Amino acid sequence: MTLENRALFIIFGGTGDLARRKLYPSLFRLFRKGQINKHFAVIGTARREWSDTFFREVVSESIQSLSPTQRELEEFTSHFYYQSHNVNNTEEYVVLEKIAAELDRAYELKGNRLFYLAMAPQFFGVISSHIKSENIMTEHGFSRLVIEKPFGTDYKSAKKLNNEISAVFSEEQIFRIDHYLGKEMIQNISAIRFGNTIFESLWNHKYIDNIQITLAESIGVEERGGYYDQSGALKDMVQNHILQVVALLAMEPPTIFSDEAIRSEKITALQAVRVYSPDEVKDAFVRGQYGTGDKLQQHFKGYREEEGVDTLSNTETFVAGKFLIDNFRWTGVPFYVRTGKRMTEKGTRINIVFKESPINIFRGSETPIQEANSIPQNVLTIFIQPTEGFSLTLNGKEIGDGFNIDPVRLDYRHSAEASENSPEAYEKLILDALKGDATNFTHWDEVASSWKVVDAIRQTWDKEIPNFPNYTAGTMGPECSFDLLEKDGKQWVWQPDEWYR
Repeated sequence: MTLENRALFIIFGGTGDLARRKLYPSLFRLFRKGQINKHFAVIGTARREWSDTFFREVVSESIQSLSPTQRELEEFTSHFYYQSHNVNNTEEYVVLEKIAAELDRAYELKGNRLFYLAMAPQFFGVISSHIKSENIMTEHGFSRLVIEKPFGTDYKSAKKLNNEISAVFSEEQIFRIDHYLGKEMIQNISAIRFGNTIFESLWNHKYIDNIQITLAESIGVEERGGYYDQSGALKDMVQNHILQVVALLAMEPPTIFSDEAIRSEKITALQAVRVYSPDEVKDAFVRGQYGTGDKLQQHFKGYREEEGVDTLSNTETFVAGKFLIDNFRWTGVPFYVRTGKRMTEKGTRINIVFKESPINIFRGSETPIQEANSIPQNVLTIFIQPTEGFSLTLNGKEIGDGFNIDPVRLDYRHSAEASENSPEAYEKLILDALKGDATNFTHWDEVASSWKVVDAIRQTWDKEIPNFPNYTAGTMGPECSFDLLEKDGKQWVWQPDEWYR
């Protein structure tokens, strides 16, 4: 039997794109599964002058793709209420508190409140302070704050933002969303590592040669040109998603599988990521920006031609680099990362490349054997999206005469049906926030460590003018990203543009 969660959701930015695309459909999925049912209510707030009726129509429209029955639709949307709200106007928080108190009584919510800030970060502080001053937090239930990225634009702004929020909410009450942490296969990293002796016993510098993380997008910036041009790939992807994945891969085994223990080990791992000097940045990180390109009879315009983008923009749409982790487990093991827009194909995957066999007993035989001096390396691949699963490349013998080594792949992918029926990232994360489980949310110490690492790269880059554009739309990035690995005697495992060629 599913246990129902009681709570009042107050969504600041309730008319926005995020609320319509992610939050309302996720709440409906939870409703359909009985995770929320009779004892929940939602107050949407924003500047627009909407009525409850119009708001419910918007919510209804946002969940049409989930094919609700008429009864489900009526029952679900009846829990939604709207308040036109200016975040700087104290009087409107007084009204909000009155509505919240009425709904708490009507739906028997026991004072449980989840404040979701689906707005620009510059409003986080003023909203938080008013939540406290106008007593919208309750003393007899839980009060939790869910906030979206970007959390600041550098360490200094992130710290200021955190100080404003922390003046009202304790760290245990703050849930910083990184939707990548809600993805099924990201959560599977811990299962693969800690649930299999064959991997955990080899999960160190003695056996792993390098780790590669690729977050590739085939799309351009689309309608986000204005925002993206102020951010770029480094802040948009590396500071949060990529460094979170690095932390999960690099962390020490927690003593118990709890949110506190896992977050503690992630913090330790991120604090061990080397903060580079300017010279080290130049050696370890490269950037790119896509120009025009053609692929499969499609023409793509360059980044500088996109709507909302400065025609002389030096914002990077691609980043590749090497992180080093200064602890015993990962001594000398490079964590190669890359992410970009308008790449060959959409895909997120992790490649753990194991070291070569120390002795090649097949070398030097008089029989026709492997001509190469080394045996191919074993590679464990974790597929995050668009397919989900993992594969392990092992070496076997080629059928026939001689003893040629033939790499074979043990491959498992979730079925389309399983992937379709697995909870969407936001659905899982909202449910975790309701339950108070912070495992898949980022702690302030993680955010702080990530910004310190990224700031060192950003500050070095800002002192130089790059030669952009430097990669063609529809490829896996600029040549310098391949050179980055080649100078270490390595190469990217995933090279889909080879297939297209």
